[in-house]
Amino acid sequence: MLSVIIPALNAERHLPSTLTALVPAAVDGIIREVIIVDGGSADRTRSVADHAGADFLVTAPGRGSQLAEGAARAKFPWLLFLHADTVLQDGWEREAADFMHRVDVGEQPRSAAAFRFRLDDNGLAPRTLEAIVRVRCAALRLPYGDQGLLISRRLYDEVGGYNALPIMEDVDIVRRLGRSRMTLLNANATTSAERYRREGYLARTLRNQTCLALYSAGLPIAKIQRLYGVAHASR
Repeated sequence: MLSVIIPALNAERHLPSTLTALVPAAVDGIIREVIIVDGGSADRTRSVADHAGADFLVTAPGRGSQLAEGAARAKFPWLLFLHADTVLQDGWEREAADFMHRVDVGEQPRSAAAFRFRLDDNGLAPRTLEAIVRVRCAALRLPYGDQGLLISRRLYDEVGGYNALPIMEDVDIVRRLGRSRMTLLNANATTSAERYRREGYLARTLRNQTCLALYSAGLPIAKIQRLYGVAHASR
């Protein structure tokens, strides 16, 4: 019923935990395939994927194009897009199954879903950022890619899927979906806080919000990349 698509680049440290969290849903028959779309890793990402029994594709780096390639290869009617450093927490599969059922029977048609944002760090800074994300999601219905995206193949194709963008691919597809179609599930998606710890919570948050503002104002993606040196897997 569900294909999981994970873009990866040098993800050997985080990918095992991400894949382990998917096991209960695979045992229950909810997940039928996991596709790792690699952008040219120089570490053991492929070995991790092979050990887990995941399908492994190699493409040019660029998260938007990696996600699109994974979706093109997926065989099942539901798609779950997940970052390689994001771990879905206990109970996520029940939340996802209930949501898919509501869509399939017409109770919540033409909708997509994301999970609650959580960071794997302690202290005031990560909790404050999580609160900011909750407000953003409640007010704007604008989850980012590190919250996952659960969407039917039919709706994914209807909105045109992921565009081959190196950054902002998550914002781009959610905006094409529209606020009224986004549902926030109660289960947490816990993502790595490594980049926030390295760059500083305030600096990274301001950089991300500036990029979002420039993108919303219509500045070309290539120019945003040049201004801020944002790599394809930076957010």
